[in-house]
Amino acid sequence: MTRMTDLELELKSVRYRRAILKYIRHANAGHTGGSLSCVDILNVLYNRILRISPDTVSDPNRDRYVQSKGHSVEALYVVLADRGFFPESELETLCRYKSRLIGHPTRKVPGIEMNTGALGHGLSISVGMALAGKMDKASYRVFTLLGDGELAEGSNWEAAMAASHYKLDNLIAIVDKNRLQITGPTSVVMNIDPLANKFNAFGWKVREVDGHSITDLTRVLSMPPEPGVPTVVIAHTVKGKGLSFMEGDPKWHHGVPNDEQYQQAMQELEHQEREILAKMAMLEKNRLNA
Repeated sequence: MTRMTDLELELKSVRYRRAILKYIRHANAGHTGGSLSCVDILNVLYNRILRISPDTVSDPNRDRYVQSKGHSVEALYVVLADRGFFPESELETLCRYKSRLIGHPTRKVPGIEMNTGALGHGLSISVGMALAGKMDKASYRVFTLLGDGELAEGSNWEAAMAASHYKLDNLIAIVDKNRLQITGPTSVVMNIDPLANKFNAFGWKVREVDGHSITDLTRVLSMPPEPGVPTVVIAHTVKGKGLSFMEGDPKWHHGVPNDEQYQQAMQELEHQEREILAKMAMLEKNRLNA
């Protein structure tokens, strides 16, 4: 696959956001805010980082991705469909009777490694996968996406301790730190800060990044691991990112836009798309004139 430019991936993120809203509205259900906060991370993972494709889903050496914050599955479905793991037309069946595309990840969907959504379990599953890889002397890596709210679950810290003990440098955890959960700010519900210090104390290599910067996400997720040390990437994000009336508002944890809100959302995303296309056109013009 030809490597896309940062601007091309920024454009893809805008189009992913449009699709997320379209199919959540069509289903009249979904976790809108968290899907919008993590979609840039998924964009970079699936279009630049992960060694996996529809042709290699059964390859023992494929990279593994586990979405621990499984309630934000709409973002994952949209990205997997775009990458060709299943037809994009199937997104129309989201949350419908007998659809494979239910409200949390399930292995019935091509490209999904593990059923998740019982929060706090994804990191433990990923530790097991990474440990198996070490035992088999395999070359694959394991990536998992956690929500900052789910870090209140104690099983995460048991897994973090085990990952360090077994020196799982093939494990990369990413925290979608949007600072909100279903009932309000994470700092109020159960404060997890200082988060970097906690992972450091558990023996992890900590890296922090703007979770909406394609350039910075690519740089950080491409860094080689520290030998014998698991890595956590704390991605600072905004819940509802990309839409002025959703950003930072906890009510959009699983809100569905009405007609007026949907129209406003599409207008805002179309404006963002036009701005990116204008930048791309200018760069191409400068290239031709150089």
